[in-house]
Amino acid sequence: MSTQFKPVKEGKVRQVYDAGDSLIIVATDRISAFDNILKNIIPDKGTVLTRMSSFWFDFTQDIVPNHMLSTDVSDMPEYFQTEEFEGKSMKCKKLTMLPIECIVRGYITGSGWESYQENGTVCGIRLPEGLKESDKLPEPIYTPTTKADLGDHDEHITFEESISILEKLFPGKGESYAAQIRDCTLGLYNKCAEYALTKNIIIADTKFEFGLDENGAVVLGDEMLTPDSSRFWPLEGYQPGKGQPSFDKQFVRDWLRQNVDNDGVLPDEIVEKTAAKYREAYELITGRAF
Repeated sequence: MSTQFKPVKEGKVRQVYDAGDSLIIVATDRISAFDNILKNIIPDKGTVLTRMSSFWFDFTQDIVPNHMLSTDVSDMPEYFQTEEFEGKSMKCKKLTMLPIECIVRGYITGSGWESYQENGTVCGIRLPEGLKESDKLPEPIYTPTTKADLGDHDEHITFEESISILEKLFPGKGESYAAQIRDCTLGLYNKCAEYALTKNIIIADTKFEFGLDENGAVVLGDEMLTPDSSRFWPLEGYQPGKGQPSFDKQFVRDWLRQNVDNDGVLPDEIVEKTAAKYREAYELITGRAF
């Protein structure tokens, strides 16, 4: 009889299990929007997130090591060798996670565009005058935030503030770790954004999370370049000066904005369109049939 496992941590979408010498991270089919977990599930979403992260982890291991050990459930404890976990689970190295969300923006959109319209800056970084919504930036910018607990909001911080946060946790190493995760973030974005363009996808922005291994080395963790953590736009039809269609839960956000009195239940049509967008993003980026 297999050992029973309970999540040691649960986010909006992911469940984390302690498997002794490793962690099992399970991407569920849940979906969240505006910081709320909705009652629907999006078919295949967890599998898309896991496969896409796996693809990018393999693609970028020359830039920085990552936490992925295996996505094959036969490499995991017997408890996870069932249909429920198949395709959605990743066996990972245990890391000491750094409390910084490493956000990189290659295009001006979302909250960045709102801030730029107000004062010409994004997260305190002054940008050239005359930019239009969805314009490509002269070069990608690094705009870290705090890593808030579930239910709280992340807060924008400067690079200098990220040094201070890490210095308190790792005296004498804060500046080094802050610089390493900034440089890795920009390096990862540049390589992956360039690749994505060959697949007719624009990566407008994304976020990464990093941790330290037992030797104190920086390792990429969490998920990587999924529709949950990134803005993917189709290259075809891209036109600055307006918002862009995206390969993510935009259908969900739009419906929720138009139906503010909803009870957290999406119509079947929105669920199906969202699931199709996730699968399409995976197939375009990886070149593999889902």
